[in-house]
Amino acid sequence: MNAHKVLLFGLRFLLIVLVSIFIVLACTPPFSRDALIHHLQIPKLYLQHGSIYEIPELVFSYYPMNLDLLYMGALRLGSDILPKYIHMVFAFATALLLYRHLRRRLSSHYAWLGVLFFLSIPVIIKLSITVYVDLGLVFFSTAALLLLFRWLETKRLRDLLLAGISCGLGIGTKYNGLLVLFILTFMVPILFIRSQKQREKVTAPAIKAAVLFCFAALLTASPWLIRNAVWTGNPVYPLYNGLFQHSSSSPTEQADGGEEKISGGVRGVFATRYVLYKEGIWQLLLLPVRIFFQGQDGDPRYFDGRLNPFLFLLPLLAFVRRPTERQIRLEQIALAAFSLLYFLYAFNTGVLRIRYLVPMVPFLVILSMYGLRNLELLAEQYLKKPPLVTATCLLPIALLLMWNGSYIWQQFQEVEPFSYITGRLSRDEYLTKQLPEYPVMQYANKHLPASAKVLCIFLGWKGYYLDRPHSFDSYGNKDSLLAWLEQPGMTTEKIGQRLNEKGISYLLIRRDLLYQQLQQKDSRIQQLWVEIEQQHLRPLNSHLEYSLYQAVF
Repeated sequence: MNAHKVLLFGLRFLLIVLVSIFIVLACTPPFSRDALIHHLQIPKLYLQHGSIYEIPELVFSYYPMNLDLLYMGALRLGSDILPKYIHMVFAFATALLLYRHLRRRLSSHYAWLGVLFFLSIPVIIKLSITVYVDLGLVFFSTAALLLLFRWLETKRLRDLLLAGISCGLGIGTKYNGLLVLFILTFMVPILFIRSQKQREKVTAPAIKAAVLFCFAALLTASPWLIRNAVWTGNPVYPLYNGLFQHSSSSPTEQADGGEEKISGGVRGVFATRYVLYKEGIWQLLLLPVRIFFQGQDGDPRYFDGRLNPFLFLLPLLAFVRRPTERQIRLEQIALAAFSLLYFLYAFNTGVLRIRYLVPMVPFLVILSMYGLRNLELLAEQYLKKPPLVTATCLLPIALLLMWNGSYIWQQFQEVEPFSYITGRLSRDEYLTKQLPEYPVMQYANKHLPASAKVLCIFLGWKGYYLDRPHSFDSYGNKDSLLAWLEQPGMTTEKIGQRLNEKGISYLLIRRDLLYQQLQQKDSRIQQLWVEIEQQHLRPLNSHLEYSLYQAVF
């Protein structure tokens, strides 16, 4: 068995192990934040209502929902674990796209290595075992650009339209797909012109191609855009809401602050990190590099996610040698341009999170494989001796897989799947360990009347596991209990009257956050809450900082 066959066997074996790890890690009940506030909660509400309907107080319900509709089907079948596997399938589908592309452009063993590298990247692992939608966007954006590459070779209209449809499906999965549409629409005419040997009289066909691509994408995404236009007057609500006017009260005025605010671009990033984290000038300037080296899950200071340093280093080697084939040169430039433009936009939003950068990961993986190939060619040219060449090529492969492997170990410690698989912890016990509010919600589900309406205060909109009718309250909502406390002349009787008008008879409160906020208010507001709590709230159940009260006015 020669070295290439041994390498292929090893890569395939590791891939089988990795897929098995994915399946094990994903087999627990969901507890990720966005799943509980959006990707599972909204489909659950739709199923309870019997149809898709407008939910103004949950701004997340206005987001496009291509994948969430698949999750709704899983919930209809009675499983909230199945959506994890649905999301995971899009990681495998993206890996298949990478395999086919790399096998054609490089070789079979680089294709298998690219698949293994992509699937083992920490952020891909995390997303693959979580009920999010980012991997759907990754798949559709990857398919769109690779279909454009095929269109450049074949000049078939079908490939161009399929690329546009893929881009539109990405928009219908997550609004970040609009950025993919903008970048690719801009790139289509450039790629078309650069691919022509004779560049005379090609401007008109190039622009026509861009228009067709954009039209196919927007037409595919139109169901969600039309829905939002009808409901709010803004097809991409809540984005760019200032550009659209609606005569009636918009959900912005009714929502409880769910929309994520975009801060002032690059200057906003630097200013925020300087103030919050005391980062120096060099730390700030090196942010684009640090995201590949310093990521940590759940920590905004370290970009709330992890990539791999070789996603930064290996693509640089892709441009050390100039490819002889014109098509490959053009593709490499396009891959690098897309990744750079996507990163610059994400950086300019002022929100640096690894998950928001994930659509560029497959393209960096492709460039990484070109980089490894160039490293192999350079080693053969200068080192001469086969053992040294082999060691030079295997060292970065071993290091990048070790980096990713350490993250897999961390996930087993965090998720603890075997405690649930083996039955050592029941579903309720497992969720109680992961979600401190879960026992209180279960008490409400079992003991409150079916018609009881619960007001959740400082729960972060995580309502999936609460089966009783509920609404959410936090600072920023003008028509809320927290806002009523600050109104001049407010009394406990008036607050009780307003709660009764809304049909609210129970409060579920995260006490530590509520008390932290009240400590910043004047004594009148603090005293008013003390009167409400002592005279009108009857404790029913508590767990850690979460308490359920019956409101008696």
